[in-house]
Amino acid sequence: MADITYGICNVAMRGALRLFSNWKVTGQENVPPDGPLLIVSNHMSNIDPPMIAASVSRRVNFIAKRGIFQPGIRWFLKAYGAFALNAVEEGNDIQAMLWMRQLLRQNRAIVVFPESTRNPYVGMQKAMGGVAFLAAKTQTTILPVGLTGTERLGPLWRVMFPTGDLTVNIGKPFTLPDTKGKMDADQITSMMDSVMGRIADLLPKEYHGVYSPTQGDSAEA
Repeated sequence: MADITYGICNVAMRGALRLFSNWKVTGQENVPPDGPLLIVSNHMSNIDPPMIAASVSRRVNFIAKRGIFQPGIRWFLKAYGAFALNAVEEGNDIQAMLWMRQLLRQNRAIVVFPESTRNPYVGMQKAMGGVAFLAAKTQTTILPVGLTGTERLGPLWRVMFPTGDLTVNIGKPFTLPDTKGKMDADQITSMMDSVMGRIADLLPKEYHGVYSPTQGDSAEA
């Protein structure tokens, strides 16, 4: 039943994107067809998770703040495999890590926004290091994604009525170096900067924020 609901929601999301917006997806051939996967992206709007889900060829799961599980959209979030997390609850990092590790063992794909929360500005802000730690320790493949245009779609109702030029740039998958033993804060930060640089590679310059592209180039606006 969950698979059917997910499929219906995904079809509806794709329909809304095609009907109301100029939706463009590049790099779909880069999505690994199976195996554990961490999809990492910049994050500016509530529409980002379902738009990524509509843009890749795999079913995905993602973490969402409990506060957005409001009547009228709760069913939509759960259908997209959202895991509700209370933003003010202690131990959230551990709770989220355990949830993600469990899904990765099941060869699932998880959408993660390393900035931790929606960024009200276009440029990327400093990311949390948990994604890099998890990816390095589990040697999970990372798929970078760059989103543009969603910063104009803030209110929840815009999820079903997206407008404007919306672009999903999917980069090439990669893995972080295999680490042995305990990782220190500098190692985690360096790896996280590398991950965010891969996202910056897929974005126009004005979206880079505190990160620089790893290849010295960036996507066109």
